[in-house]
Amino acid sequence: MTRLTGRAQRVTVFIGENDTWHHKPLYSEIVHRAHKAGLAGASVFRGVEGFGASSLIHTSRLLSLSEDLPVAIVIVDTEDLVRAFLPQLDELVSEGLVILDDCEVIRYVGRGTDT
Repeated sequence: MTRLTGRAQRVTVFIGENDTWHHKPLYSEIVHRAHKAGLAGASVFRGVEGFGASSLIHTSRLLSLSEDLPVAIVIVDTEDLVRAFLPQLDELVSEGLVILDDCEVIRYVGRGTDT
């Protein structure tokens, strides 16, 4: 298991739920590539409402606009590993927003591991 504490970097990718990569959900492709790259973790969060560069509001409140809700993929690891993964995001994300911030990992423990 990856040991991660202290200074780290978080990359957050904002895309649409319906974005795809080779007929597969783009968020799933990003998570699987992050896993294959050995990154500490990745999570996908589905938004209920939002807008981006297109200024089109996507919302779950109106049936006619409930398609393509916003999705955020959050990945955290050391700066070196996150920066090494950025070229893959550049390849995959043709529309959306990718942000990078410094963060501090306080606790990172998986199931069945010693504390």
